[in-house]
Amino acid sequence: MAGTLNAKTVASLEKAALPGMTGDGAGLYFKVGKTGGASWIFRYKIGGRSREMGLGAYPAVSLAEARILAADARKLTAMGKDPLAARDAEREAQREAERLREAKRMPFSKLAADFMVAHGASWSNKWRQGWLRKLERYALPHVGMLPADEITTEHVLLVLQPIWADKTRTADEVRGQIEQILDAAKARGLRSGENPARWRGHLENLLSKAEKRKARQYQHFPAMAWRDVPALMARLAKIDTYDAVAARLLILTGARLHMVRFAEWAEIDLEVGVWSLPAERMKMRQAFDIPLAAEVVELLRQLPRIEGSPYLFPGRGKSGVMHANAIRNLLHGLGHADVTRHGFRSSFRDWSGERTHHPREVCELALAHDERNQTEGAYSRSDFFEKRRALMAEWARFITSPPAENVIQGDFKRA
Repeated sequence: MAGTLNAKTVASLEKAALPGMTGDGAGLYFKVGKTGGASWIFRYKIGGRSREMGLGAYPAVSLAEARILAADARKLTAMGKDPLAARDAEREAQREAERLREAKRMPFSKLAADFMVAHGASWSNKWRQGWLRKLERYALPHVGMLPADEITTEHVLLVLQPIWADKTRTADEVRGQIEQILDAAKARGLRSGENPARWRGHLENLLSKAEKRKARQYQHFPAMAWRDVPALMARLAKIDTYDAVAARLLILTGARLHMVRFAEWAEIDLEVGVWSLPAERMKMRQAFDIPLAAEVVELLRQLPRIEGSPYLFPGRGKSGVMHANAIRNLLHGLGHADVTRHGFRSSFRDWSGERTHHPREVCELALAHDERNQTEGAYSRSDFFEKRRALMAEWARFITSPPAENVIQGDFKRA
């Protein structure tokens, strides 16, 4: 669009250095400031309000370039848009893109630290130290300085292959850590595509499944025979302490120790009998609902709530919850140094396998073990909650019944 100014006139106005504004037409002005500096201004109205928009300094922006910039701004006003707001939004988008580019250069070691800060608040100091130590020893030497988006399957194999055969359990834990951290990076927009550390449909085709199955055979924690659990529960019921209640809850639900120690009242709905654990509190990082039998609901209704603490079993340490060894010390005091807290999960599993007709997958899911393969998982996404509720109700009835009433049919053989 032709204006009233030309290049020679603009140069003369700048040389004269007389403060003022000279119009070129259609809202474009050449401005000489009080200090002699020259620049381009676009004047316009939007919503009945007059505004001025700087288009750049002269001579860095020529007359021809200023006219193009003014024309672009006029197009926006014709559409009812504010050119200044549009420019601010564009600049912010550019800054955000640059921040994202910078974040994408963040090394895996920093992403791991961020993940631990975000999810580690409920972890014990021992678990937190072990979690970080495994990464530092096995993963960070290979991928610690790489951005998340550059980590490939080859990098993950470089971490896992040296320890897969002789330290399979540790290797699989490290694999899971890498998978979680890269999933978190993807959620933050720091990587795209499939996760190179995922097992199903990916690494299971590249690493020995036999080794993984061998490693996943659960450690043989010293466990109490399931026939002896009712007698122990009867003894615990006579002990009026938080430790004893926690032990009973542990046994009744088949939960892991950290799930019980960090249990919060907000997670528990006594009206419907459900304990809802968020993903960050679960070993496999998937939210999980535990059905609460009537005996558990009654147990928790009688448990006093401590003002100022969200936890069922508060403590005085830094964690804010009961000591990690409280239940173990209680069991030792009762003469059961030969069993472990984790072993009660085995007691439950042995009982459910030997004395019930519940399907194996239901019994496993009651312990938050989902061993369905990829094909099974694709077609069966149920968590069998109601079936687990029936199973846990049977377990609760069995272990809370007086031993004399708890005779198992078939336990006695004819002479």
